[in-house]
Amino acid sequence: MLNATVLTVTQLNRYVKSMLDSDQHLQGVLVQGEISNFTRHYKSGHCYFTLKDGQAAVKAVMFRGNAAALRFAPADGMRVTASGSVSLYERDGSYQLYVTDLQPDGVGALYLAYEQLKNKLAKEGLFDQARKRPLPAYPQRIGIVTSQGAAALQDMLNILSRRWPVATVVLCPAKVQGEGAAASIGAALRALDARGGCDVIIVGRGGGSMEDLWAFNDEALARTIAASATPVVSAVGHETDFTIADFAADLRAPTPSAAAELVAPKWEDVRYGLDALAGRCQQLALDRLEGWARRLRQAEARLATPRGLLEQQAQRVAFLAGAARERTARRLWEARVELDRLDREARDRMGQKLEQAAGRLERLAALAQERSPMTVLSRGYALAFSRGRAVTSAGQVRPGDPLETRVRDGVIFSQVTGGEERQE
Repeated sequence: MLNATVLTVTQLNRYVKSMLDSDQHLQGVLVQGEISNFTRHYKSGHCYFTLKDGQAAVKAVMFRGNAAALRFAPADGMRVTASGSVSLYERDGSYQLYVTDLQPDGVGALYLAYEQLKNKLAKEGLFDQARKRPLPAYPQRIGIVTSQGAAALQDMLNILSRRWPVATVVLCPAKVQGEGAAASIGAALRALDARGGCDVIIVGRGGGSMEDLWAFNDEALARTIAASATPVVSAVGHETDFTIADFAADLRAPTPSAAAELVAPKWEDVRYGLDALAGRCQQLALDRLEGWARRLRQAEARLATPRGLLEQQAQRVAFLAGAARERTARRLWEARVELDRLDREARDRMGQKLEQAAGRLERLAALAQERSPMTVLSRGYALAFSRGRAVTSAGQVRPGDPLETRVRDGVIFSQVTGGEERQE
């Protein structure tokens, strides 16, 4: 004991630390336990906590670089498996676990992060149905945010061109997988929304693993979707895939192809509805004309009534004249003269009104006939269609294209021949 070396506290702690650091059994250890006293330092970003089980506890620290890579938010009471090494904190002389990675027990880190963010945004009301907006029935401009070379994009374009060819499709390409994908998608969505020309925007991509679709579980992207002034349809992955973007959007489509069908009405159905509406308008016009004709007949009958009354009065006068016929003969003759005058005036007025009403009826009937679609065709005009689209210019067709020409009494099927090829 007399020859024992006297150590300072610093020397002792440094020696113990070196022993711990050199022990390979204490490097790359996996420690399972429950988190308690969790603290994330707001300035440094380091995380400090305790791992414990039923009999013991150990202090742990996770530095900012490793903590920033966590997919979920650690919290007290959460059971985790920590990866790291054991060493000594010289200043306090206490050993602790230096954690490089954390994984929640029983569930994946990605799924836990997904559930945590979903619950957080739901509590804020970001997913409330009350803030969801209906899609436009007949969109003129449809925006799409996805990868430019994706097969899902071609599927959507094919469906949109077939169902609703009158719409203009505006593509704003974005990165949909990997680092920076969420920011790229959000920037593309904001660019389309800022232009103000789109009636609806589809945001999505094809299927993949949870890691592949993770860009659509980004909090900033979810808030961008919710803040968009333009209705947004989320179309991510397959029917069984759900992302945070689905809940934030105004409508979730199970696939990109389904999104195209949801935003675009079927052209054939719309055209059938327009034809039916034209028929109802024509029938309404005919009903209106018939009503006016009926009122004219009723007016004619009312105009004939005064003459009948005057004749009855004349008969009564003749009956009462009896014994005083000679004395009243002059008055009766005068009454008949007045009756004839009144009759002529009544007939003249009635004739004028009938002529005016008949002229108006003829003008309305001519106007209805002139505006009838069949009248336009009967004048020699025709409507041309090629591949389901109306042809309004020679530049829309090429030699060999099928042509349907609709005339007054049928449809003529033909094929474009000759002429100079034009670029659409």
